[in-house]
Amino acid sequence: MKLYVHQQKAVNQLRSGSILCGGVGTGKSLTSLAFYKKWYANKPLYIITTAKKRDSLEWEHECSKSAILYQNVKVDSWNNIKKYNKVTSAFFIFDEQRLIGSGTWVKSFLKIAKRNKWVLLTATPGDTWVDYIPVFVANGFYKNRTEFIQEHVIYNRFCKYPKIDRYIGANKLIKFKKQIVIDMYYAKQTESISKTIIAEYDKELFMHTMKNYWDPYNKKPVRNIAMLCYVLRKITNTHPSRLDVVKKVTELHKRVIIFYNFNYELDLLVDLCKKLKINTKQWNGHKHEEVPDGDRWAYLVQYTAGAEGWNCITTNVILFYSQNYSYRITVQAAGRIDRLNTMYRDLYYYHITSDSKMDQAISKALKQKKNFNANTMQIQCK
Repeated sequence: MKLYVHQQKAVNQLRSGSILCGGVGTGKSLTSLAFYKKWYANKPLYIITTAKKRDSLEWEHECSKSAILYQNVKVDSWNNIKKYNKVTSAFFIFDEQRLIGSGTWVKSFLKIAKRNKWVLLTATPGDTWVDYIPVFVANGFYKNRTEFIQEHVIYNRFCKYPKIDRYIGANKLIKFKKQIVIDMYYAKQTESISKTIIAEYDKELFMHTMKNYWDPYNKKPVRNIAMLCYVLRKITNTHPSRLDVVKKVTELHKRVIIFYNFNYELDLLVDLCKKLKINTKQWNGHKHEEVPDGDRWAYLVQYTAGAEGWNCITTNVILFYSQNYSYRITVQAAGRIDRLNTMYRDLYYYHITSDSKMDQAISKALKQKKNFNANTMQIQCK
């Protein structure tokens, strides 16, 4: 197995307990396998990854390239991590990290990390310090989550729900982060070309909904801010001008990956592609179809279901029909075409948005590399 310079450098820097952090497509999988072969080849290998990567046998393929017998490797999804709580004296690769909060996955991870050697792979290691708590605890920096919070977290006293006001002891946190995060730097061979396209929306209906908390689709009052955001998004996302953008992009580029959020968006996209006689395949909670073949196609992918765990080097175009609330998911989605082995130099990303307050609030959060939180969103009516 031949490694790129940046991968070999990362192998030399890694240790058990590290976070291998690299952009999507930088070769984290092969790097982690090379690290395993160098220091822990005598141990059983377990890989916890996404369900899609497990089902596509992607890791088995990587093991084959690394001259690791995949018969001796156990690959499973994060949903089944609890099955491995009692495994000892093995080596674990935790892929596409899911270690946020203090739920079942985190509890199982801490049990496994205590009895085994491990590394964690991610393109987005954490937006805030609390995101690092599971890995800090697993490395022995803190006894548990409570100790971390008592030492570093100051909550807002005037908020009705637990909201972090600020962190203290930041120098200590930075020191710990530097000890475990290994960054994979490499000279990108691709250039990302992002284009934001402003679509229209029904301003009158939008303002009426905002002011009156009224759902025009179900003819009933909106009970909370999360539902209000959903209805406002539907008003903007279903405007015909968005489909006009899709039509123009699919005429300019013959093979396009289109990311969407909601089922009503999928219905609109499917109908349009039928009218344009474009071959389509889908990846969502109901259909798990592969990327289409041929000269002209559209691959319709739901963000949550398909933002990670697969890649495509037969096109260089992604169209984001609507914005996702999560910065991490948006980055992962964009990375589906940004691969080391792509044949393209220029990668095109089209973002459809609008001038509505809803879209602008989401755009602002994503530009700041943050998630948009509909539950705490305060929309000011004019």
